[in-house]
Amino acid sequence: MAEKKINGALKTALELGPIAAFFVAYLWLKDEVFIIGGTEYDGFVVVTAGFIPVFLASIAALWWLTGHLSRMQVVTAVLIVVFGGLSVWFNDPRFFKMKPTIIYLLFGGVLGAGLLRGQSYLQSLMDGLMPLTHEGWMILTRRLMIFFFGLAILNEVIWRSMTEETWVYFKTFGLTAAIFLFFITQGKVFSAHSTEEKKEGD
Repeated sequence: MAEKKINGALKTALELGPIAAFFVAYLWLKDEVFIIGGTEYDGFVVVTAGFIPVFLASIAALWWLTGHLSRMQVVTAVLIVVFGGLSVWFNDPRFFKMKPTIIYLLFGGVLGAGLLRGQSYLQSLMDGLMPLTHEGWMILTRRLMIFFFGLAILNEVIWRSMTEETWVYFKTFGLTAAIFLFFITQGKVFSAHSTEEKKEGD
């Protein structure tokens, strides 16, 4: 199915809305305790239980509106269901806190496997949105692989050594900002290895 264009603001709202909703709900319910079926659940687990269907609904809306989901979105959705579901099932927030670690280790490992074969899987993961030479893709892939492994380690350090609220702030704002800053700092790679610039110079 060909990808359809939708309003940029709507697309951003669908992508970031569930995360924002999780953050707001957590701040509202973090100190609450809910008794469901005779079992006590703290606010974090209850918010996690609500986050899963909200996230899946946003992903479904994106697919319905655009006719397309990236591989990263699909993998992220699966891991949210699995680790979020484990946190709810076992009434243990640690599973959900481990999810970013698993995601970044998985993405870093996939990129590393491609590099060992002399290929950049990043290009296919990003659907070829950036016009880079093969060398440019390889440089960006190596850097992003290291970056992902670094985020995985950082997530483990924060959720294991700091408060739950600190981790929620880190998950909501820190990880998003880190990824944004990573790509902002790769401007030299984009300019030096852009295939569009090469065409203009021919």
